Amino acid sequence: MQSSNGRDRGAGDGSERSAENQQDHGAPSRDVTYEDPWYDALASGWGEVDGTGAPAPTVPPARGERGGGAVRARDVYMEVQRSPAFQEVRATYRRFVVPGVAAFLVWYMGYLVTATAAPGLMARSVTGAVNVGMLAGLGQFLTTFLLTWAYARHARLRRDRAALELRWDTQELARGVRGDAS
Repeated sequence: MQSSNGRDRGAGDGSERSAENQQDHGAPSRDVTYEDPWYDALASGWGEVDGTGAPAPTVPPARGERGGGAVRARDVYMEVQRSPAFQEVRATYRRFVVPGVAAFLVWYMGYLVTATAAPGLMARSVTGAVNVGMLAGLGQFLTTFLLTWAYARHARLRRDRAALELRWDTQELARGVRGDAS
């Protein structure tokens, strides 16, 4: 029996599947290169070449093992965490998130308390079948979307560039440590 794409179909037990039948089912081939700037396979040190075109012969230590490079890499990350640039990124994040979360929680708890303690107020008609409780409930959705938009805008304008520069600096420092160890 033939399938709609012209390949033979067997009895359905899966035994007829071969590598040639599976090659174009969305799985990337091994020789695909990633053009994505966020793909960090080489940043982790895996797959880097040693100058002859062959992968470097170093094997990273297992989780439980203490390697000399792992201790120094940890020091790099601790140094970055203590840096003024990292502290500024964290402070910028906190200056937006803490007041935003506090304001939203006050608004949400106010809505719940009012709905529980003053049902007459929430049932008051505004126009037709629309009452104060319905408008306040829709206001919850509206403020959720507004807070999400404001967070994304704040991150894009005030934190993303600094965080990306910090990330590249960290990777450069980590590569320098790894280069010294080998």
